[in-house]
Amino acid sequence: MRASSDTRRIRETEEMRVWLLRHAKSSWYDTGLDDRDRPLAPRGERAADRMRDYVAAAGIRPELVLCSSALRTRQTLARVLPALEHDLEVRVESSLYTFDAASALDRLRAVPDGVNSVMLIGHNPAIQELAVRLAARGDRLDELAQKYPTAALAEIELPVGSWHEAGETPGQLTRFVVPRELA
Repeated sequence: MRASSDTRRIRETEEMRVWLLRHAKSSWYDTGLDDRDRPLAPRGERAADRMRDYVAAAGIRPELVLCSSALRTRQTLARVLPALEHDLEVRVESSLYTFDAASALDRLRAVPDGVNSVMLIGHNPAIQELAVRLAARGDRLDELAQKYPTAALAEIELPVGSWHEAGETPGQLTRFVVPRELA
């Protein structure tokens, strides 16, 4: 009973926040590799490092990181992770190796209510479509809907509520950062 009232108290003072990070540019050098096993390209490594520096400078601190099990997403996570708070939970999940926004949304809806902020690292078109579904307003929403480059990061504030209601009431895109802007 106490945890429930604590959760309500947290929800009264904090909005839920989600960061959607598309994996950095992957390599197509070895065409014989399974898609899940493609590593980052050198360009992707540089972009992920720029995003890590941005995340550190911006003070982005999710409580939970959910990451696809594909190699390129795990390598993106490894490069960004040093910028995140050390007191966070990281889950690498094969179900997040998806290109379907509905599947990614289902996973987001399963986040426990005591968690106020989540970073999801995944694949397009799922990440882009999920961002468009979660946010109804924001300065760069039209740009995001047109193109969601590799290693781009969107931040969406969701109305106070529960993760299982994510997407029912649209939130606001509060930032959309593309690596090429971080030169």
